Amino acid sequence: MTLHEPGNELHLVPEVKIPGGNVDYFLVSTKNSKVVDFVGIELQTLDTTGSAWPERQRVVERLGIETNDPAVHTAKTFGMNWKMTAKTILVQMHHKASTFEHVNRKLVLVIQNEFLSYMRGEFKFDHFHEPAAISDTVHLHPYGIKDPVDGHRALALGSRMSTDVVGIGEALGVQAETRVELETIVAALEKKISTDTLFSPFNASVAVHKAAPGGDGKPDLVE
Repeated sequence: MTLHEPGNELHLVPEVKIPGGNVDYFLVSTKNSKVVDFVGIELQTLDTTGSAWPERQRVVERLGIETNDPAVHTAKTFGMNWKMTAKTILVQMHHKASTFEHVNRKLVLVIQNEFLSYMRGEFKFDHFHEPAAISDTVHLHPYGIKDPVDGHRALALGSRMSTDVVGIGEALGVQAETRVELETIVAALEKKISTDTLFSPFNASVAVHKAAPGGDGKPDLVE
């Protein structure tokens, strides 16, 4: 936040709706209860495959709390759905970054180191600034986990990367973004098609009236 000054108050405001969608958090600098500057913060989503519930119940039982839940004995696994998470979050960042770029503010995405490694392999990231450039709108902050100290493990910032709205578009690639939009349109169309919407050339001849070119007010009949 380039306009933040010592003495200003900092506020962490959750779930703020802006053009392009909701932003997880806003870190806001205020002076005399007036907003001086702000930065948007997006946290990595946790889209999973399978259910984490059985493992959750097993942890509860290991802590000495009886659940009597048959899910404890299931062998089904779960994990991160990396593909869906990456595709969704980059498209959302692209939409929201346009708003932040318009008002000359920053949007930060906080992710796991492992997630960044996955995205580097699936999307185009070689044009990102690393370390980050203060002039860029979109910033990526990947975190890892430090080795335990006194029994506690802490997050550690691995690196800082940045780009602009155009750069996020390049990372997605036109085909990648088009594919997401196409899937959305196809899903909407498939919900609406039925025998009632089935096209028949025998019923397609429709009489349409339009004003005659001569401007005499008399309609022409067009099939």
